Amino acid sequence: MASAPGSPVRVRFCPSPTGNPHVGLVRTALFNWAFAKHHQGTLVFRIEDTDAARDSEESYHQLLDSLRWLGFDWDEGPEIGGPHAPYRQSQRMDIYRDVADKLLAAGHAYRCYCSQEELDTRRDAARAAGKPSGYDGHCRDLSTEQVAQYEAQGRTPIVRFRMPDETITFTDLVRGELTFTPENVPDFGIVRANGAPLYTLVNPVDDALMEITHVLRGEDLLSSTPRQIALYKALTELGIAKSTPQFGHLPYVMGEGNKKLSKRDPESSLNLYRERGFLPEGLLNYLSLLGWSLSADQDIFTMDEMVAAFEIADVNPNPARFDLKKCEAINADHIRLLDVKDFTERCAPWLKAPFAPWSPADFDDAKWQAIAPHAQTRLKVLSEITDNVDFLFLPEPVFDEASWAKAMKEGSDALLTTAREKLESADWTSAESLKEAVLAAGETHGLKLGKAQAPVRVAVTGRTVGLPLFESLETLGKEQTLSRIDAALSRLTA
Repeated sequence: MASAPGSPVRVRFCPSPTGNPHVGLVRTALFNWAFAKHHQGTLVFRIEDTDAARDSEESYHQLLDSLRWLGFDWDEGPEIGGPHAPYRQSQRMDIYRDVADKLLAAGHAYRCYCSQEELDTRRDAARAAGKPSGYDGHCRDLSTEQVAQYEAQGRTPIVRFRMPDETITFTDLVRGELTFTPENVPDFGIVRANGAPLYTLVNPVDDALMEITHVLRGEDLLSSTPRQIALYKALTELGIAKSTPQFGHLPYVMGEGNKKLSKRDPESSLNLYRERGFLPEGLLNYLSLLGWSLSADQDIFTMDEMVAAFEIADVNPNPARFDLKKCEAINADHIRLLDVKDFTERCAPWLKAPFAPWSPADFDDAKWQAIAPHAQTRLKVLSEITDNVDFLFLPEPVFDEASWAKAMKEGSDALLTTAREKLESADWTSAESLKEAVLAAGETHGLKLGKAQAPVRVAVTGRTVGLPLFESLETLGKEQTLSRIDAALSRLTA
């Protein structure tokens, strides 16, 4: 029985603490969070840490920090608690043992003594015969004598769930009606030989006990859904589950070469986006577009707008391609939407060590406040601020040699000499006056403003591209600007 449509929405996000979170995981968290918020429901945050070999406390704390940075809040889970605590699977082992024992006692599960070699041999034979290669039910109905024989051999069994011999059909909230036939969903392991419970058991048991109504997860887990539906039916018969949740499987996120984005792909790392200075709201805005959209003509929106509009039925089942350039463009739009004070505060980490190449004593907050509104319109990510404003706080500009070669062509010394003269007498309280000075210098040498300002920009900032030039000159000040033009002239004549 699926969850009743009118029942309170309860969804879960249940990652494993195994290394740096990736963007596919974040997209799953986002859709669950938005769905819960939209329906005034409950988001349960649960940690799947039963794999002692891969899980770590460091990854656990990194996961919590990442979710806080993204702005996610949860209603039950770590640091908050709730009526279904504990929310770490490593602390729920007694629960899983008890459920496994009940499944065995009721005949919904059985002990399987097959060795890995035997399984491989029978699987290869089935493939050769053109038959399904899943578990063949060898230990389904062992006699007492057979069990005794296996145990006398010192075999340690795993526990398998007994799949019903029936077709399983369910309506996926994203993909519509799906059907799985018995031959394609064989019996499966739920407890290892060492007694450790497997994902196939602990995930549905926790969902049942925590009364999850909707399971929204990645498409890669779709093949496990008929198994879980059968297990839910058994748990309901045992009085452990109240109902079976509704399932929605989110589309794959594809990377370069149209391959599924994996943890090994650099662009999948959440830490990369934090270090580059993506805004949480910009990154989440883009990730929400990987399978969903607010409207056909609106790519930029707030999380509040997403929550108001989000319905899982609107998710597109087709694979979504991760486009880093579009992600950067959307983030740039969100940077421009910040008020200036917020922008200056968010840039703060990149204006200090270890990111900034200048000493703290050379940082001038007045200059930073003056240039910040102009910088805000130019950045795709916050980390770009360092290179954009370094000319203000370093004793001399860091010359990009390619920029120097491009701008300082024959005649540049004459242009710079004239520009210096014009700037000497300009009004340094007005960027427009400085523009007129350089424009006049260009006209003297038969150059339009674009050509005339290039040598000035490189002489003062070290690069051919950057923040608006005349506002930059005004912020840097007359003395330093003229000194840098003099230094560039000396280099040219040398």
